[in-house]
Amino acid sequence: MQDQTERSTAQGIRVILIAGFLGSGKTTLLRRILSWQEDLSDTVVVVNEFGEVGIDGALLRGAGSDVIELNSGCICCTLTADLLHCLDDICKKFNPRRIIIESSGVADPATVVSVLTNSKFIGSMDLEKIITVLDADFWQYRENFGTLFFSQLKTADLILLNKIDLIDADLLPVFLKEIHEEVVGSQVIPTIRCTIDAQTLWSPVKPKMVELQPMRFFEELSLNCSEQKSNNASHEDKNHSTSVAANNFVTFSFEEVRYIDESRFKQFIDQMPWELFRLKGNVQFADHSALVNYVGGKTEWMPLDGEQKTQLAFIGWNVDSIAMLEKLKTCLIEKIS
Repeated sequence: MQDQTERSTAQGIRVILIAGFLGSGKTTLLRRILSWQEDLSDTVVVVNEFGEVGIDGALLRGAGSDVIELNSGCICCTLTADLLHCLDDICKKFNPRRIIIESSGVADPATVVSVLTNSKFIGSMDLEKIITVLDADFWQYRENFGTLFFSQLKTADLILLNKIDLIDADLLPVFLKEIHEEVVGSQVIPTIRCTIDAQTLWSPVKPKMVELQPMRFFEELSLNCSEQKSNNASHEDKNHSTSVAANNFVTFSFEEVRYIDESRFKQFIDQMPWELFRLKGNVQFADHSALVNYVGGKTEWMPLDGEQKTQLAFIGWNVDSIAMLEKLKTCLIEKIS
């Protein structure tokens, strides 16, 4: 029998949980929120990334709020206890009015809710809203993504159907109708780059009854998943990989102070296998820096000010991370003096 937890309506620290599958636009939404012209000095942001390179946390720093990072695991499996202790420490240290949690792309919101409704936080913490960012292009392939994908949607109070500019205009009304039928009771708003007004995002909602059940990734990755270091990576090498035992789900990282050849790097991205469905981070070319965000065959570029060390995070499925990192190293060039 599944446990059910009714979300608190007590007046405490207001918590907003941002969920969504890999590459949907969660960090874009969070950056937009932090750019709004309002005082966020009493807001703490918790960023969870599945991997050891904290790209999102670095992007959010300087936005006027304290940013806390939880890396090297998922807050709904290996880092559940860490999240509980982290929230407890935040309450004691910062006494914030609001906490915004950006969960990993492989996190099940239902399990995060179980942490937020822990007896330790009764009366002091109020889960105000769950926002799930949905890549519009993913919806038509939803049957391939398993129970985690649907859990992220069905627990949401607000769904942002994002990147609608990248799909056929005729598909939008069809997708909206299907989502409303599949996810009854959630607000669904189509967006481009998570453009939403503050009034809509902050508006109160009637709390849902959330079913608490083990998180699964593609039917197999469950709460007892464990991370293990790749046998081929040394502790001295920053470019390494970790993997979840179930189903060969792999995350690895790459850090380098030397320049990257832009044309070779773009060719590297164009030739990536479909099994490598996420790449994100800073890239330092000889004459400029950029943020690259690759997901499911699509690449977005954003210029960065100043010289940035190349720092990339990868997520894939049954990917030979060692071979891919070796191939990436062929894009290196020596710094020009």
